[in-house]
Amino acid sequence: MNVFGATSTTEDVLYGVNLHGKRILVTGVSAGLGVETARALAAHGADVVGAARDLAKATAATAQVRKDADANGGGFELVALDLASLKSVRACADALLAKGEPFDVVIANAGVMATPFLRTADGFEMQFGTNHLGHFVLVNRIAPLIRKGGRLINLASAGHRFSNVDLEDPNFGRTPYEPFVAYGRSKTANILFAVAFDRRHRGSGTRAAAVHPGGIQTELDRHLDPVHIQKTIEQMNKQLASQGKAPFQLKTIPQGAATSAWAAVIAPADEVGGRYCENCHVGKIVPDDVTITAVSEGVRSYALDPKNAEALWKKSEEMVGESF
Repeated sequence: MNVFGATSTTEDVLYGVNLHGKRILVTGVSAGLGVETARALAAHGADVVGAARDLAKATAATAQVRKDADANGGGFELVALDLASLKSVRACADALLAKGEPFDVVIANAGVMATPFLRTADGFEMQFGTNHLGHFVLVNRIAPLIRKGGRLINLASAGHRFSNVDLEDPNFGRTPYEPFVAYGRSKTANILFAVAFDRRHRGSGTRAAAVHPGGIQTELDRHLDPVHIQKTIEQMNKQLASQGKAPFQLKTIPQGAATSAWAAVIAPADEVGGRYCENCHVGKIVPDDVTITAVSEGVRSYALDPKNAEALWKKSEEMVGESF
């Protein structure tokens, strides 16, 4: 049994794996992790459907995905999806349902991070609306296409530790807006959505998991001040040094995408179903009162709490005006 970890790449994880006959949907294929996840899966023979808001940008970004797919008997196609517009989300879902081709795996990879205070086309706070509600509607609408024994993988983040969800004030109507609190809420929501989806679908063998890719430099941090990033890393390194640990190192994109690939097609379903994964293994629960550095492993218990997951599901249905 291979043991993978923080430095494993997509190629390490998928070495010798044949994905011919598997059909996989990956959202957010216009940059970074989404492109590498799609490339790695297609390079091992999977038929990958990539979803992106800007199709011209995605077409340019995925040239290598197509080459690797062609060379290895995989397939790649693009579909339009703007997660910040429920009209676009529903149109994308309708088009996939009309096509009627099943998926073995859905990887909800797209997202935004630490944006200024913005609203989606439907008036939701941008990070919660894009990262959680857009995927909530898309995945639930196409759930009938997920094969028995299939999987949903939600990209979450260690950033879930910044905040639990706030179901009383999800759009910051009363709470002062903090970019990282909003990001934390949305990432906690990604984990809770996996927990609730897993509970609903595991009877038919379909499982869901959340994954944290690790610290990587991608377009996701375009709203962050480089000086702030540098200071945060210096602070983390002080903490790590005081614990006698090596300094923090950013992952490469192939290392960052490895946990998505591992949870999607390698890890045993019962091991990852309803769980939070990081560094190609299942994360352990860290008590809410324990201070943890941004680089230490672990998941807060509120992010895996089934009651919290059900409350979020109900609130999400209310917000999008649809029951699943």
